Amino acid sequence: MPGGRLTQQERQQIALGLADSLPYAEIARRLDRPTSTITREVMRNGGPTTYRADLAHRATERRAHRRKHTPPPGQGVPVRGRDDEAVREYEEAFTTLLMQQGLPRMTARVLTCLFIADAGSLTASELVRRLGVSAASVSKAIAFLEEQGLVSRSRDERRRERYYVDDGVWYRSTIASARGIAQVADIARQGVGVLGRESPAAARLENIARFSDFISESILRAAEQVREVLYTKPETRDDTSDTTEVGADRG
Repeated sequence: MPGGRLTQQERQQIALGLADSLPYAEIARRLDRPTSTITREVMRNGGPTTYRADLAHRATERRAHRRKHTPPPGQGVPVRGRDDEAVREYEEAFTTLLMQQGLPRMTARVLTCLFIADAGSLTASELVRRLGVSAASVSKAIAFLEEQGLVSRSRDERRRERYYVDDGVWYRSTIASARGIAQVADIARQGVGVLGRESPAAARLENIARFSDFISESILRAAEQVREVLYTKPETRDDTSDTTEVGADRG
């Protein structure tokens, strides 16, 4: 399997494959590359409908140039034991996954930055420097993430606005998703009454409602169970009295 970055010729093959509506896995097989490499390449360069090999190649060269002349993201000091290039590759992979889940690219980049920051928080100016984008772009992404319950904000001791993710962020996101599915069930069930229970459309909507109810309830139940297991601290057991009693019995 070839290593290193994609070449311009490989990007042209990707563009031809997309034009022929080939799946990412097939394009990857023809290039002898991992499917994840092709997926990440396409998603970070406009998606399957707007991907252009020449633009993607120039964008990659610009990113490489910036990395060569810019200190590592964050505080500007490498974290001991970490491979900065591997971190950047991971950040891109995580961003690509979030985009596949439906997040806009800038929103996905901001959320990924917060997830992988050791402190779990960054200021607006830190995000601007790290991502090389405008403050307005960061602000728009943060507003969307706040609406989804994925980030929170506060002002630090220097009165700077700071954005946070915490250990409960995915729990809250999951709960919000389950409630959204429950709303689908509600609106589908309303349609059953409007369209008439004997109609094919009503039968379809009833199936959607029943399915959505089941999924929503299952997600909520599982989320609560997992939260209890992951976030409940184990009780500290006092074995002193037990040991004393056992010793007394033996005596």
